[in-house]
Amino acid sequence: MINGTIDWMFNEFRKTWKEKTAKRQRSLSPGQCRVHETGIGMIADYVLQDGKRLGTRRVTSLDTAFVDGLFTKLLHKDVDGEKVERRTTTNHAMKTARNAWNTVSRANPGVFPLKNPFEKMGLVSGDTRETPHATFEQLMIFRAKAVELGHPSLATAAMIGWELLQRKAHIFIRFEAKHYRPKDRPNHVYVINYKTGTGSWEPLFDEKGKPLHHPALVKELDAMKGKRPTGGLMLRRDDSSRPWETKGEMLTQVERKCREIIDAAGLPKELTFTSFGRHGGATESKNSGLTTQQLKEKGQWSSERAMGHYLHADDESKREAQVKRLKRRAKRGREA
Repeated sequence: MINGTIDWMFNEFRKTWKEKTAKRQRSLSPGQCRVHETGIGMIADYVLQDGKRLGTRRVTSLDTAFVDGLFTKLLHKDVDGEKVERRTTTNHAMKTARNAWNTVSRANPGVFPLKNPFEKMGLVSGDTRETPHATFEQLMIFRAKAVELGHPSLATAAMIGWELLQRKAHIFIRFEAKHYRPKDRPNHVYVINYKTGTGSWEPLFDEKGKPLHHPALVKELDAMKGKRPTGGLMLRRDDSSRPWETKGEMLTQVERKCREIIDAAGLPKELTFTSFGRHGGATESKNSGLTTQQLKEKGQWSSERAMGHYLHADDESKREAQVKRLKRRAKRGREA
């Protein structure tokens, strides 16, 4: 591989994925690596007019005009004779290239031009779809059906996501027995944020010893930890005690079983496990009156913008808002 080429840049970038950085305290997850690899493939394997791969070109040959044109060409994919837009995937590819350029250029300043052509592209998301979020009543229906079908661990997992605003990967891949009511913290659970390499201890009881979360959650987790005398993952498959994840931290079985449960329960087909977890729980938290700061701390979001993707408006909150307007209007009328 020739130093200074785009292929070389991406290869050097791959070497950093397992390293800790100033912004990242852990190595990239398999899922994050897959996203990067998809972007690398799109850019490096793009065929130029001379028949050569873009990856064989030197980084010095790239400028903002070329990169803008490349984005336009990658934006659509030919599917059965039709041009289909893939904006989210193309955006991720450009972000991967930007990240790779910044990371590798720091260690090889003389090889790269001063300006990163992938910076300040003004990428705009084309996905206006809102992730469906469940109601608390739907959560309870899902839990009951999961237990009925022999998957109580998925019922507990959904409640963990709802109450603790945990991501799916954190629940099934990172949550260990040592994170729940250890001897030095018998009244707490450790809520993990693997994306940032941070976490926080969440109290399980108030000052009088009453549960701060759904009473069933503590009961179920207590029973679950009792089955883990040697530690390890808390959430395991109910029929074999094997981890739910498969190679590459894939959670395909979780999604497949959840789909079976959702369909059997007669719940809306657009719902997924995520609907019951972080999205549903965060929306309930917002509608319950939590401040922006409280939401950020509880969900461990780094910014309000990131948090906003998980907060959904529903009829209940809209009705309450309108009722407040009507009450204020009536009050002003009486005072006039």
